[in-house]
Amino acid sequence: MSDIKQRQFLDFEKPIKELYDQVEQLRQMAEKNKKVDYSNAIQQLETSIIDKRREITQHLTPWQKVQLSRHPDRPYTMSYIKRMTQGFVELHGDRHVKDDKAMIGGFAQMDGQTVMLIGQQKGINTKMRTLRNFGMANPEGYRKALRLMKLAEKFNKPIVTLIDTPGAYPGIEAEERGQGEAIARNIYEMIRLKVPVICVIIGEGASGGALGIGVGDKVLMMENTWYTVISPESCSSILWRSWDMKEKAAEELRLTPEHMLKFGLVDGVIPEPQGGAHWNYDEAAQILKTHLLPVIAELKAIPAEERIKQRIEKFSKMGFWEEVD
Repeated sequence: MSDIKQRQFLDFEKPIKELYDQVEQLRQMAEKNKKVDYSNAIQQLETSIIDKRREITQHLTPWQKVQLSRHPDRPYTMSYIKRMTQGFVELHGDRHVKDDKAMIGGFAQMDGQTVMLIGQQKGINTKMRTLRNFGMANPEGYRKALRLMKLAEKFNKPIVTLIDTPGAYPGIEAEERGQGEAIARNIYEMIRLKVPVICVIIGEGASGGALGIGVGDKVLMMENTWYTVISPESCSSILWRSWDMKEKAAEELRLTPEHMLKFGLVDGVIPEPQGGAHWNYDEAAQILKTHLLPVIAELKAIPAEERIKQRIEKFSKMGFWEEVD
């Protein structure tokens, strides 16, 4: 299932929490009283939990999807790598400044083929969140990512990037070391990589922080994620001078996978386990892997030069415009 020992629930997940608490109570009673069989009651409640998870996630607002993408129990990049691949070898450092812990990457085996996996990593507790800088990479993180992409290109191995960031780190030190240049360089280089590149938004896909590893032959989104130029909170503070309008901002930003697919900014939406990826890490990873493998095979069959041409055309056509005399 998942590595979670104590589940956390969002406000709109309270109906699930009530059922979940009932299951826990019955299990405790079953431990104390071995003579009474509670298995049928527990099974019925677990079925009700799955039904309630399905019901709730069928009618999520854009802001609720944002909340779900940030769920404290949601699996991060390493959780997917651990479950989708074998023999992951993490590579460190950008060969210029230092090793950025917010950006991870390395070679691994996925069903017998070697792939380069790169992604932002958030922390699972307070100490790790600080170490990982809450998934916000510095310039050295993007330069490390580019170094690993070039290494994959050298050995002709496909690249998979897993995007989950509230944005690139906006600190003064990051700007002094060339945050904008590092992201721009990655965009420029990724569009010309000779190997297949698949980008998957597994959580938050915010601003240049996402774009820095988000240029690929195929860009996919998990079902309960978001992808846009600015977070709803920041958008609200700019337009309404307050964070109180964040729900309205989420609506107006059109940031859900459904909107992104409609606009042609992503190529597909990957379903998640009922209720969200945080309910079942193994199933979420298996679903993602099932979607990745045929895409990798499809892209490998296309000659490198043709693949680059298609990638350039794909991003060149994005957007809406009207020509007037």
